[in-house]
Amino acid sequence: PRSCPRVPSAAAFVVQLWGSCALTPNGSVPSFTLGFNGTPLVCSDPGGSGRPVPCPAGLLNGTAAELAEALSQDPAWMQRMRQRERACALLRPHSASGLRSAPPQARVTSSASGDATVPVLLTCHVWGFYPPDVTVVWLHNGDIVSSGGNPPPIVPNGDLTYQTQLTLRVAPAHGDTFTCSVQHPSLEQPLFVDWGSGLSPALVGKVVAATMVMLLGLSVFAVGVHHYRAPSPGETLGTGTV
Repeated sequence: PRSCPRVPSAAAFVVQLWGSCALTPNGSVPSFTLGFNGTPLVCSDPGGSGRPVPCPAGLLNGTAAELAEALSQDPAWMQRMRQRERACALLRPHSASGLRSAPPQARVTSSASGDATVPVLLTCHVWGFYPPDVTVVWLHNGDIVSSGGNPPPIVPNGDLTYQTQLTLRVAPAHGDTFTCSVQHPSLEQPLFVDWGSGLSPALVGKVVAATMVMLLGLSVFAVGVHHYRAPSPGETLGTGTV
């Protein structure tokens, strides 16, 4: 095999190699660029074969052609490219893997905010969706609550899906319902997750008191019926004929 063109060594000479996995109709293929002092010399074949070809490099075209030919005949280089090709084949995009969309899942959690005026911090967790286009809003008793800021960041997961979360500080009153609304292209209608404050302590006390009064009333009624129907001691019911 031909040897690579030699360049006199000097501290100012820098050889760079950077690569990636390019998307093609058949999946992912390795793509690389070999440069010298910031000037591209050898690139991967844009047709998808991955073989080294000269990059448009002006006055260095001749050197680039020789270097590309030498690399194409170098067993170590070609072995490296085959390894990269296998690695890129594992990175299948959604369009190639068949996962064109994934519906989101959502859950609402509550915690103390540390602020007495708005003591509850609600967090709507949304995850597992693809594509990343998603709209998350809060509703208070059916009305949209303005976020007053930028949309929440959408973070990629390791399985090619995405996640996000939206928080809301509230001071819930009795009967309030807060709803996390999630809209996504994979859903025919929005996904709603409700959070309610439940019964207030005052209302719980009223319910307990009403229950006790009702039980006491039933007890008094039962005792009254018993005394009405039972005869007094020593008293006998009269008998006779008509």
